[in-house]
Amino acid sequence: MTSKAAGRSALAPRPTSRLPGVASQRFAFLVAAILFLSPASRADTEQDTGDPGVKAPPGPIQVPPPPAPGTSWWKYWLDPSTAPFLPVPLISTDPNSGPTVGLIPVWLKIDDNNDITRIIAPDVLYNPHFGFGAHGRIYSYESSDTQFSVTAGVKERVEREADFEYQLGRLRQSNWSINTSLIFDRSGSPRFYGIGNNTRNSAETNYTAEHELAQIQIGYNFNHDWQLQYTARFQDIDVLPGTFSDVPSIQTRFPTIDGLHTNREMLNRLGLVYDTRDDIVIPSRGMKWEIFSGVAGSNGLFTDSLYTEAGIDGRIFCPVSTDYVIAGHTELHYLLGSRPVPFWELSNLGGGESDIGGAQQLRSFGQGRYYDRDIFAASVELRHKVYTFNAVTTALDIEVAPFIDVGRVFSQAGTSPVDHMHQAYGVGFRGVARPSVVGYVDIGVGSDGAAVFTGLNYPF
Repeated sequence: MTSKAAGRSALAPRPTSRLPGVASQRFAFLVAAILFLSPASRADTEQDTGDPGVKAPPGPIQVPPPPAPGTSWWKYWLDPSTAPFLPVPLISTDPNSGPTVGLIPVWLKIDDNNDITRIIAPDVLYNPHFGFGAHGRIYSYESSDTQFSVTAGVKERVEREADFEYQLGRLRQSNWSINTSLIFDRSGSPRFYGIGNNTRNSAETNYTAEHELAQIQIGYNFNHDWQLQYTARFQDIDVLPGTFSDVPSIQTRFPTIDGLHTNREMLNRLGLVYDTRDDIVIPSRGMKWEIFSGVAGSNGLFTDSLYTEAGIDGRIFCPVSTDYVIAGHTELHYLLGSRPVPFWELSNLGGGESDIGGAQQLRSFGQGRYYDRDIFAASVELRHKVYTFNAVTTALDIEVAPFIDVGRVFSQAGTSPVDHMHQAYGVGFRGVARPSVVGYVDIGVGSDGAAVFTGLNYPF
């Protein structure tokens, strides 16, 4: 939830849900905005002081004057140096939801230290499966210690979402840290292939997930490095027939799987966190380890459907030189007991991001490719800063990061977690606007072919 940090860092917009494919309209608008802005856009954030060698501190981006007579409207609106916003093309793809194209007008507010303090980024988009859509997004970096985000969107068919997250005490300089999340999401892209480490592609099914989540994490900080964290999460999930005409619905191939229709769950988790990273969002050295255990039931803490979990998650960052950092991640997670567990609450492997106690990344497969009670996953990548330049009054680092992901799921606690692992190999491209923003595009290849993932923040 929080960690020791040296400076301002971004509020992660990814959801805290363990249900794959929900509340996750991924986008890389920030990296595109910073990467492709023309130098002329800097003039909108600097004020003339009368001295050609001196510039006043930057402020919010100013709205430029109307187009000159005879100027084509499309040139005015799509040129970053004249448009009243930063016009960023939205081009993304996902192994489950397919391609999405659109336009994101981005407004950035910058403080006197040239740090981004607010991002307003609505969009209009088109996806061949779900039609036209629109979103509104606000990311507010009130301070290093307090941040929030609000997102809402709708598409022509099936998909709806509304997310809110608020974080307080992120730097762990006081006794308490708090993170709250409220999520509503209706997603038509999740996939399910059955349970086990060797499920076949021919068993692929699709379902529609309608998901409501309320979560609070409260951390007591013994000091900057050690935290005791309590998580309470309530979920209401409705698993409905799929929407893809060329993929069977989950109910047709797995009519007896636990977790279909409407389900409610209350999770209570306690974790001990050791965190020495030098930054929350853009770490270059240090480590974060969390040991956690939890109990969950369908109507509260103690019910007939009670099950338990236990796991450990580790992230290590080792600088090799000024421009090279080796980043590693691993998680081992067990669901204990023999009682049935909803399929969407099982450990799952696949996708482009890793969440503690939740989905683990394997960047050549779509999210939720493999399910079972227990999971082991590990990743390592070499983050190499290849270029730095100034854009929108802030320095931008361009990174290239070759990576390897491995992992497997299994059902018996005595199973070796490192046998019969799936692999993904690839390279990531990242735009890093210190100290608050990371945008990534990761391309992975594995036994199922290639996959592309985009998003904000590092994958782990």
